[in-house]
Parts: sequence; C-alpha cells; structure tokens
Amino acid sequence: MGAPTVEFDGRDDLARTEAHAAVLDALAAGIEAAHPERVLADSLSVSCEQLRVEGSGYDLAAFEEVVVLGGGNAAAHVAGALESLLGDSLDCGVVVTDDPVPTERVDVVDGAHPVPDEAAASGAQRVLDTAEAAGADTLVVAVVTGGGSALLPAPAAGLTLADLRATTEALLPSGAAIDEVNAVRKHLSRVKGGRLAAAAAPATVVTLAFSDVVGDDLATIASGPTAPDPTTYADAVAVLDRYDLDVPEAVRAHLDAGAAGERTETPRPDADFSHVRSHVLADAWTAIDAARAEAADAGYEPVVLSSRVRGEAREQGLAHAAVAEEVAATGNPIDPPAAVLSGGETTVTVRGDGSGGPNQEFALRAALEMPDGAVLGAVDTDGLDGGTDAAGAVVDSGTVPDAAAAARAREHLADNDTATFLAERDALVRTGPTGTNVNDLRVFVVE
Repeated sequence: MGAPTVEFDGRDDLARTEAHAAVLDALAAGIEAAHPERVLADSLSVSCEQLRVEGSGYDLAAFEEVVVLGGGNAAAHVAGALESLLGDSLDCGVVVTDDPVPTERVDVVDGAHPVPDEAAASGAQRVLDTAEAAGADTLVVAVVTGGGSALLPAPAAGLTLADLRATTEALLPSGAAIDEVNAVRKHLSRVKGGRLAAAAAPATVVTLAFSDVVGDDLATIASGPTAPDPTTYADAVAVLDRYDLDVPEAVRAHLDAGAAGERTETPRPDADFSHVRSHVLADAWTAIDAARAEAADAGYEPVVLSSRVRGEAREQGLAHAAVAEEVAATGNPIDPPAAVLSGGETTVTVRGDGSGGPNQEFALRAALEMPDGAVLGAVDTDGLDGGTDAAGAVVDSGTVPDAAAAARAREHLADNDTATFLAERDALVRTGPTGTNVNDLRVFVVE
C-alpha cells in the first residue's frame, strides 16, 4: 500500500486562479500528511522483534499472539499499514470501517457512518468477541480513529441497533458538541467508554489513535473504547434534557436506570488500565502543519489561528471572514499575501430540511463577507462533510456576487441547504473517502 494523493473532482474548474490553486494544494497536503501509511511510517518501526511506537518499545517475541482490533474511517488503512510493518508477527484481527481496502490478515468489515447499520453492529460484536478471547500472552493493537463511534455500535443489553440509530439521528443535528454526543453513545454500548479495553484484559493493549476531536481526548475519540470514561449516565441524561431530544423509550429508560445507580458505570478514570498504553499518532496539527508549509512554499506568509475552532459553523465562518478582512485592510495579524489556517470541529444546529454540512455552512457564511482577493477552502479531512458526498467547499468573493445572490445564500443557510447553493456556484469540493480523519481543515488566502 502507498499513501494516495488527494484528487479533487473538477480541479481545473476549482483552481481558476493561482490563489485557488494554492488553497487546493494546501488542503491536499494537509490531508495527505494525515494518511495512515505516512503517519505509521513516521511513528512506528520494527527491528529485532521490537515494535517501537513513538519511543515506546514492545517485545513482539514475548507474545504468543498479536491481533489488530478497532474501527473508524481510517481503520482499514491503519490495518493495512500494520500488516506491512509487522509481517508474520501479526496473526489476525478485525476492524470496522466505511472505507475498506484489501488486507491479508485483518478482516475488514464494511459498515455505515455516521448512522450505524447491521454490518457495523456485527463487526463490533466480532471485535468484542476477539477482545474477550485475548489472554495475558496476547498483544492487542487497538486502532481507534474518527468515525469509530458509529462504526463500533454494539448495543448495550436490552437495547437494539434501531435504538442506537434513532438516538444517533436525534443527536447529530442537535448542535451538541462531540463530547456531549459521545457521553450518550458511550452509555448505550458494550464497546465504548473503555469497555473494549476492559474486555481485553489481561492482554496488553496498545492503542493507535487518529484524533478527530478538539484537544485529542482519548476518552472522546471514537467514544474512547480503550480509555477510562470521565462521563456518567447522569451526564448522558443531562444531554438529552439539554437539547430536548426525542429518543426511543428504551434508551431513556436505560440511561435513567444507570443514573439511578441500577446499571454498572463505564470504567471510571481511577479504574485499573495498567494493561493499556495509548498513542495519538495524528491529529489536527498533523494536517495544519503540512498545509502551512505548502502555503508558505506557494508564497503566502502563514498564520495559524487555532487547531481548536468549534461552535456553530456559520458563526465561525463569519469570524474567519473578519480575520481575512483585517489582513486585507490593515495587515494584521499578518501582511498579505497571507494564508490563515485553522482546524477543529464546528457543529450545525439543524432547523431546516436541506442538504449540507458544517464546512459548507462555514464556507457559505464566510463568502457573504469575504474581501476581494481572498479565497477560502474548508473541508472535512475524511472527505465527507456532514451527510453529503462533498468534503466541503472553496469560495471567494465572487461566490456571492450581488445582493440578489446574497439574499438567496441567506435563505439556503436558514434552510441548512448550503450544498444546493454551492453546487450551483461550482464551489463544492469532492475527494471521496481520503483514508484518514483528523477533523476539519480550513485555508484562507488573502492576496
């Protein structure tokens, strides 16, 4: 396997100026830098039967069996890279993903994301069964990447996949932050919230994580299957109440019973996880650093606003447009030609019935306020923004050229129908699944 280059559908039309081309090149560099093949080549090595991960060593000869278990958007690509690296030392494994690639020793289950399906549930059960069969002489390499929350459902006792699907469909458009969403999902699953690691004990568990959450909290990435859980059933109930979510009666009863102390909590932060060691191999900075270097090579002075941008997508789009206006007008915080970069994860509180995603809302709101000579690219690094087939969008001041277009753009924003407007303006960016997921990446160049 080799790390693929990112290809943009209709690139020639998108790259209509040097600034547009620079934005696309920076986005591509960021996504490519976070691909598992490249990340593992930089972070892992095997020599004399010693697996080294970011300076930590694991004696492969000391284990009777080495297995790979996990899930997420990038899980199959990580598994393939591990097969190449470990060779005959790797015995078997199971991962669940929505971006399958051919593998020889690790079984790849093709599941659905962001709403789990039967295949994902079946795959998650296989992952759990394999973990429970592991002994003290087993090394479990746990692959934990963005998207794992949907792809490793494993409903808790008394719940069904339909219950999880309905709850997910209520949570995703609510505007809840990812840690809130995952507090609920962890308490509805037999895998999440540290339960996979607990099931694998006394095996040695080495977690290889690709972070798609702000702050790289291992308890939140993929709902933390191998990390102790600081959240509680009461926290999950509070999320349902805070956002007035309509969930199945069985889900509400399950969480209420847990909050009343009638169900066993997820493993707490003081639980014995001495058999687990975790490594975050890639995150938002992985992509931002590469994008920043690419922009600098293209002649733009780069500045990173933050890798932790969050909140409503349209509000953050307006804030980023204001920074671009300041750069163009005053040279603050940097003189043009400049590239303003950020990462993180914005959310959308869905009130309409249109099509779009957080990066598309971010881009269209910014396009309403952009100065001349500025170009913005905003994408989800996994290649799928929200429930659409687009990664995001590339916009400029001509995307919304006049007052009539601005009025239409605002109507589309109000209906959460940004994809329709952006498609009409040939502004959507499509890459297909990229093999990775380190959250959103934004590049704003100002000539």
